[in-house]
Amino acid sequence: EYRKDDRSLIRLCGKFAEYRKDDPTSFQLSPEFSIYPQFMFHLRRSHFLQVFNSSPDESAYRRMILVRENTTNSLVMIQPALLSYSFHGPPEPVLLDVSSIQQNTILLLDTFFNVVVFHGETISSWRDQGYQDQPDHENFRNLLQAPKDDAQITMENRFPVPRYIVCDQHKSQSRFLLAVLNPSSGGSNGSNQQIFTDDVSLKVFMEHLMKLSVQG
Repeated sequence: EYRKDDRSLIRLCGKFAEYRKDDPTSFQLSPEFSIYPQFMFHLRRSHFLQVFNSSPDESAYRRMILVRENTTNSLVMIQPALLSYSFHGPPEPVLLDVSSIQQNTILLLDTFFNVVVFHGETISSWRDQGYQDQPDHENFRNLLQAPKDDAQITMENRFPVPRYIVCDQHKSQSRFLLAVLNPSSGGSNGSNQQIFTDDVSLKVFMEHLMKLSVQG
C-alpha cells in the first residue's frame, strides 16, 4: 500500500505528464514539473517523514522550524545544498548523490540543521601528513580552509545555529553526509564509496513512479 504522499505524487504525474497509456518509456513531465519528483524523493527520506531514531520532541521541533522559516530555508531542509571544493576551480554545486564523493575533493553539505565539511580519502590523508603546513603547498592549505570559511558564514547568518560537523570519508561521522545522499551504485566514481541502505535510489524511485503513473 502506498503512503499518502506517494499516492498524491502518482496522481499529480498521471494528470500533468504526457505519456501513452501503459508505456513508461513515453512518460515526460513539462519543464515546470521536471524536478518535482526529485524534490519529493528527498522529502520522503527527510526527518520530516522518516521519524525513526528521532524522539517525538525532535520531530516536532524540526516540523515547527519548517513551517516557520522562509521558502529558501525550507527548501534547503527538504533538499539540502551540496558544494564540491577541488583544485580545479571555485566551489561548484553537485548532485545529492554518492557519485559526488571524490577522493580528492571536499564537500560542504548544508541541511539547515547541520553543516558538514566532508574530506575525501586522499584529502584527509594529505592533511594527516601535514602537507598544508609546508610552504610549497599553499593551494592545499587554502583548499582545506575554504569550506570551513563558507560554513562559518552560513552558521553566522542562521538561527537556530546549525550543528557543525567535520568528518572524513570512511569514518563514522561521515554518516551525516551519507544519510542524505541518493544511494546510487558507487565504485565507479573514483571514491569506492557505497551506501548500504534499504532505501531505493532515485533511479528506481523514478522508474516505479513512471510505471504507476501511466497505468491511470
